[in-house]
Amino acid sequence: MGHVTALHEPLAKVVGGTTAKVMAAHLDLHTVGDLLHHYPRRYAERGELTRLSELPLDEHVTVVAEIADTRALTFNRGKGLRLEVTLTDGSGRLQLVFFGRRAVHHHQRELVPGRRGMFAGKVSLFNRKLQLSHPAYELLDEEAGDDAVADFAGRPLPLYPACKQLESWRIAKSVGVVLDSLEAVGWEGLVDPLPAALRSGRGLLPLPEAFEKVHRPRTRRDIAEARARLKWDEAFVLQVALARRRAATAQLPAVPRRPAGDGLLTAFDERLPFTLTEGQRRVTEEIFADLAADHPMHRLLQGEVGSGKTLVALRAMLAVADSGGQSALLAPTEVLAQQHHRSITEMMGDLAEAGMLGGADRGTKVALLTGSMGAQARRLALLDAATGEAGIVIGTHALIEDVVGFHDLGLVVVDEQHRFGVEQRDALRAKGERPPHLLVMTATPIPRTVAMTVFGDLETSVLDELPRGRSPIASHVVPARDKPHFLARAWERVREEAENGHQAYVVCPRIGEGDATEGAAEKEEGPEGEERRPPLAVLDVAAELASGPLAGLRTEVLHGRLAPDAKDDVMRRFAAGRVDVLVATTVIEVGVDVPNATVMVIMDADRFGVSQLHQLRGRVGRGAAPGLCLLVSEAEETSPARERLAAVAATTDGFALSRIDLEQRREGDVLGQAQSGGRSSLRMLTVIEDEDVIVEARAEAAALVAADPGLTGSPDLRTALEALLDAEREEFLDKG
Repeated sequence: MGHVTALHEPLAKVVGGTTAKVMAAHLDLHTVGDLLHHYPRRYAERGELTRLSELPLDEHVTVVAEIADTRALTFNRGKGLRLEVTLTDGSGRLQLVFFGRRAVHHHQRELVPGRRGMFAGKVSLFNRKLQLSHPAYELLDEEAGDDAVADFAGRPLPLYPACKQLESWRIAKSVGVVLDSLEAVGWEGLVDPLPAALRSGRGLLPLPEAFEKVHRPRTRRDIAEARARLKWDEAFVLQVALARRRAATAQLPAVPRRPAGDGLLTAFDERLPFTLTEGQRRVTEEIFADLAADHPMHRLLQGEVGSGKTLVALRAMLAVADSGGQSALLAPTEVLAQQHHRSITEMMGDLAEAGMLGGADRGTKVALLTGSMGAQARRLALLDAATGEAGIVIGTHALIEDVVGFHDLGLVVVDEQHRFGVEQRDALRAKGERPPHLLVMTATPIPRTVAMTVFGDLETSVLDELPRGRSPIASHVVPARDKPHFLARAWERVREEAENGHQAYVVCPRIGEGDATEGAAEKEEGPEGEERRPPLAVLDVAAELASGPLAGLRTEVLHGRLAPDAKDDVMRRFAAGRVDVLVATTVIEVGVDVPNATVMVIMDADRFGVSQLHQLRGRVGRGAAPGLCLLVSEAEETSPARERLAAVAATTDGFALSRIDLEQRREGDVLGQAQSGGRSSLRMLTVIEDEDVIVEARAEAAALVAADPGLTGSPDLRTALEALLDAEREEFLDKG
C-alpha cells in the first residue's frame, strides 16, 4: 500500500478497493481528505480497568481478560445468529455478545479461546449473567505490558457516523491507516487554509496535530483542542467565501430608489389612521438606506405574526414607485396573494386606482397575478406589469413564468421565504434589467436563513414589538394518548369560545380520502419502530366534530382541493362571523386575518415543523381577545417531537424558535440549495453553539479579503476555497 501524497488521493489507494467502494456508496467519502474530515460524532468513555468480580451494572467499563469460550448460536427459528464469548480474569466471568451474521463471522475469527485482550462497553444483565453487547476491544500481543493496557483503558473511544455495511470500528481502523500513511511522508501535500499568523495569534494547533488528536485522542483535552482548530478551519474558509461574494455584490450596479418628497409615499403616510411603531420606523429607515444604495439590497425582515411586516414592505414598494420603478410581491399561496391584494388596495384606497375613475393623481395600479385567474384578467395584469402601469404586482409562482415581464423592476418582496427556494427567488429577480433590490419577510426563518444571519451574509431587520391592540397567545400541549380527558377539555374550550361569540380553527395534516398531507409528514415510525397511523384528515375530523363534541356549531372545511371561488367564499363567511369552526389544512398558515378567531387547535401537531406551528398559532390573538393555541399530539412524552412541541408552547419568539429548529434540523448546506438537514458544508461547526467563532472568523476574513481580494498571498486558502466551492455552490452563491 503506497504512501499518501495529498488529501485528494483516492481512498482506494490507501484503504483498499472494497472498503473504498463501501465508503463512497454509503458515506459519500471518496478521498483521503473526505475520510479525515469524517469526524467522530462522539467519544465513549472506556472506564477504569475493572476486575470481573467487581463489575458495576449499567456503567462503562474496561476489562483485561482471557477468552475462555466462543459459541455461535442461532435463534428465531434459525433466522438470527449471535456469538457468545466468555471471558475470565481469575476473579470472575463475563459474557460478550454480538448479533448479525457479518459481525458474528468477523468476531468469531478474531476472538479465539486462549487470546488475551482489552474489552470496553456498558455492563448489562441478561438471563442473570453480566454481559457486554458489541463491545469495543483490542487483542493484546503476548508481550503487551501494563503500560499498553493502561493506555488503552484511559483513551476516549471515537464513535463515527457509520452504516450497516461499515461499522464504526472499521472506519476507525481505516482512519488509522490514513494517519499513519500521512505521517510517514511528513504530511506532504497537506493544504492548511489558516494563515500562519492567524493560527499562532489564536493559539490553534497545527493541522496535522489536530487531525491526530480528533481521531486518536489520548485525553478529553486533546479532543477539545482539535475541535477548536477544526471549527476555525470551517468558519474561516466559509467566511472568506462569503466575504468575497459580498465584495462582488457591492460592485453590482443597482438603481438607487428614493422616495419623492411629495410623492406616493407621502400621500399614503398622510392617510394612515395610526402612527407607526418605533420598530416600524427604525426598520423602514434601514430598508430605505439600502434602497438608496447603488448596489442591490439583500435584507431579511423578521417579525412576529401581526407585527406590521406588510405595512413596512408596502412603504418600501411605494418608495420604489416614487422613483419610477416597480415592485413584485411573491406570495406562496393564492389565498395569501389575494389577501395581500385586498389589504394593500384597502390601505391605499384611491392611491391604488391610477388611471381609473376617481383614482388619485399621484396613485399607481396594484395588479394581482395568480395561476387560476381568468384569461381576460390575466391579460390585463400582464399588460399593466409590462407597461409599468402597475407599480405593485402581487402574485404567486405565476410571477416567475416566462410570459411575465416588467417595465422597470426595482424591488422584489418575498413573503414567507421558507416556502420558496433560492432558484425561484432568483428567477423573479432576473426579470429586472439591472439586479433589483430584495426584501424577504418571515415570522420564523428556516434553519438555513438563521445560519446565514449568524454568518453575517444576510442583513436583518427585526420587528420585535406588536402593534397596539394585539393580544397575547397562550399555548399548551394536549397529550391525547396519555390523557384523553385533556382532548375532551380542548373541545369544551372551543365550544365556550364559540358561545362567547368567538371563532376557532382546527388544523389537520391531511385532506382525506387517501390524499397526501398538506405540509406535514404522512408516515413516521413510532416508538421502537412501530408504524404510526395515517395523519388525521380534515374531512374525517370535521364530520366527527360536527356530530360529536361540537354538534350544533357552524362548522366548515377549507383545503387545497377546493376551487378558488369556494375557498374564497368559505374565508369570507368565516371572516364575517357566519362560521364558528373552520377545519382546515395549512392553507390558513399565512395571510388569513380574522381578529374574532381566538382558538387554534392543531391536530397531530408533532407532524408539523416549528415554523408551521408558529405561523398557524399566529392566526389567533389578532384582535382584542386573548388567543389560545392547543397542540394535540400522541407522541411519547420523552420523544424529540414532544420536546419540540414543548419548546413551541414555551415561547412566541419566532427567532428563538428558529434557533431551536436549527439545533434540531441542522442548517442545511449554507452554500447550497438544501434548506435544512442533509448535505452540509459544516462537519465540525454548529451554527448556534459556535456563533462566537463564526463572528470572529467573519472579522478575520473581511480584513484578509479587503487587503488581498485575490488571495494571492494565501495559496493554501485559495486551494481550500476551490475545494469547498464546487460549480453548483459557486453558482448558488452568485445567485443567492
